[in-house]
Amino acid sequence: MDNLTLIHDIFFDLLCGGVITLDLVAALYVLLRRGNAFVSGIEPPVRLRRWAAAFFISVALGHVYWLYVAFHYSQTTYVIGVLLDVLYLIITFSGIMLSMLQDRKRPIWPVLLSLVPFSVLVVLSLILEDTQLLMPAYMYGLCLLVLFSAYMVFAIRSYGRWLRDNFADLEHKEFWRSLLVLAVLLLAMLLYSKSDEDGIFYIYALQVVNLLVVGLLLWRVETLQQLDNSNTVKEKPTQDAEESLPSQEVPDVIGLQLKKYCEDTLLFLQYDLTLAQLAQVIGTNRSYLSQYFSRQGLTYNAYINGLRVEHFIRLYQEAVSSHRTFTANQLSSESGFSSYSTFSAAFKQKMGKTFTAWMSSAS
Repeated sequence: MDNLTLIHDIFFDLLCGGVITLDLVAALYVLLRRGNAFVSGIEPPVRLRRWAAAFFISVALGHVYWLYVAFHYSQTTYVIGVLLDVLYLIITFSGIMLSMLQDRKRPIWPVLLSLVPFSVLVVLSLILEDTQLLMPAYMYGLCLLVLFSAYMVFAIRSYGRWLRDNFADLEHKEFWRSLLVLAVLLLAMLLYSKSDEDGIFYIYALQVVNLLVVGLLLWRVETLQQLDNSNTVKEKPTQDAEESLPSQEVPDVIGLQLKKYCEDTLLFLQYDLTLAQLAQVIGTNRSYLSQYFSRQGLTYNAYINGLRVEHFIRLYQEAVSSHRTFTANQLSSESGFSSYSTFSAAFKQKMGKTFTAWMSSAS
C-alpha cells in the first residue's frame, strides 16, 4: 500500500467515524428529546421519530459492519452486508415515509412481505455459492423501489386533498417538503449501487450524502406537526348548535349554521381550526360538513381562508379610511393567518391576483 492509498484510508475511516457518531447522536436526539430545536411549538409524530431513530441506528451499524468487512473481506461477508443494507434501507425508509402520512395509519407488513423473495434469492446465492442469483435479487429490489416511489406519489396527492378538506392551516402539515427526503435517499441508494463497481469517488460521495441525509431527515422530523382531529374548540357551542341536524342534511341548514356560528362569531379567525371542530360547533358531523363543502365546489381550507381574506380586506379598508398606520403582515395576523406566506397564497387563490397587484388596482 503506498502513502497516497494510506492517506485515503485514514480520511475514509475518519469520515465513516463521523457518520457513525452523527447517526447515533441523531438517534438519541429524536428518541429522548422532548422539545424541538428547529421550530418552537411543533410536536412531531412519535411514530416518525421512532422510525427515524431506527434509520439512524441502522446506518451506524451498517458502517460498523463494513469497516469490519474491510479487514475480514470474503464473498460471504460482502453478500451478507449487501443483504442487510438493502433490508434496513427499504424497511426504515418505508417506515419513515409512511409515518409522515397521517390521514390514517399505514402498516409496514406489506413492505416486509415484499422483501421475502429478495431475501430468499440472496440466501440461496450464499448457500449454493452462486453469485448469478444476485442479479435477479438486485432487479427485484430495484422494482420494489420503483413501485414504492409510485405508490408514494399517489398517496401524497391523496394526502394533500385530505389536508385541504380537514385543516384550515397547512403550515408544518404539508408533505411536499418530504419529497426532498425521498429524493436524497434515492440518491444515496444510487451512489450505493455505483460504489462497488466505479471506485472511490462514489464511496466518498455516499458518505457525504449520508451526512446530508442525517441533517435533512432531522429537519423534516422536527418540522412536521403531529395532527390531531380530536381537539375541542375553545368556545362551547350554544344549545341550538348542540341540537343535531336532521338525518337528511339540507345544504341550506348547514349554510345557516355556518353563518351563525362561524362567520358571525368570527370563529374562522381561530388558528388551526379543524373541520371536526367546526362540525362540533354547528351541531353536525364532519362527514356531512365535508359533503356540504364538496357540493359547493370548495375545500374546507378554501372556505376558512376565503373568510380570512375577506376579513383582511375589511381591516385594510378600515385602516386606509382612518389613515391608520399598518403593515400587511400585521393585518394578516389579525385575520387568522399563521404566516405572511400562507396569507399570500390564500389571497391569490381567493382574489385571483397577488396582494400587491390588488392593492395597486384598489388605490
